Amino acid sequence: MDRTYQAFFGFTKEPFGSDLELAEILETPELTDVKERFDYAVRIGAIALVTGDIGSGKSTALRYAVGQLHPSEFVPLHITASSGSILELYRQLLTELGIDTASSSRAVLTRVIKREIKQLITDKKLKVVLTIDEASLMRLDVFAELHTICQFDHDSKPWLPIVVAGQSNLIDKLMYRTSQPLASRIVARSHLEGVNRQDMEQYLKHHLRIAGVKQNLFDQAAITATHQGSGGLFRKANHLARGALIAAAKNQSMAVTAEHVRLASTELF
Repeated sequence: MDRTYQAFFGFTKEPFGSDLELAEILETPELTDVKERFDYAVRIGAIALVTGDIGSGKSTALRYAVGQLHPSEFVPLHITASSGSILELYRQLLTELGIDTASSSRAVLTRVIKREIKQLITDKKLKVVLTIDEASLMRLDVFAELHTICQFDHDSKPWLPIVVAGQSNLIDKLMYRTSQPLASRIVARSHLEGVNRQDMEQYLKHHLRIAGVKQNLFDQAAITATHQGSGGLFRKANHLARGALIAAAKNQSMAVTAEHVRLASTELF
């Protein structure tokens, strides 16, 4: 897409991008809600659950919450889940821990993971937090076994809090009997939905500001169109807003209108 729209509006960086600094993330009540439950699960060494539609801000919420952890006190481990086996997940976790192993034994991999976590906690006096994004992709056999890496000293040491995030069908997978050992450890749940129109207006203004433009370029009809076209979901709103800015610049219009949003929507699924 033509990048001349950035110069036309005077942007200092690409607007509505996903590469935000931690301080640039808009602190919404929903984000605060996720962080509060995240902190609670971490404090007691349990599991927290974050669900929401595609593009509702789950990954951003995780990054925000993890970013508040003090680096001298915590070791955050992050995995983006897949539909692979539990062995694949264990290897991802070991990579996060900086360990390379060719073993294909569940028992060996579990033992290595637990040993490394125990050393971090008892020897280095650090706290470990595991976040798993896209957890709704995980197979049922992974849900059935995942809780075992949380068990230390006959399950008396809550040393590995986990925060799992995924689409709403993640809850369905946790309802299976085989998933109950994991589900029984969940102590906090957050669900992210599309925001209302007022919050969408605040979101658009916020992103314009961090891209270097203080005035609101979107007229009221354009804000409504962006809100309706995105269903209140941030990811689609980003694409719509950026596309609408491009359309407005092509028309040499300093105001983004509903028609510009409509034109942008023809490029999206």
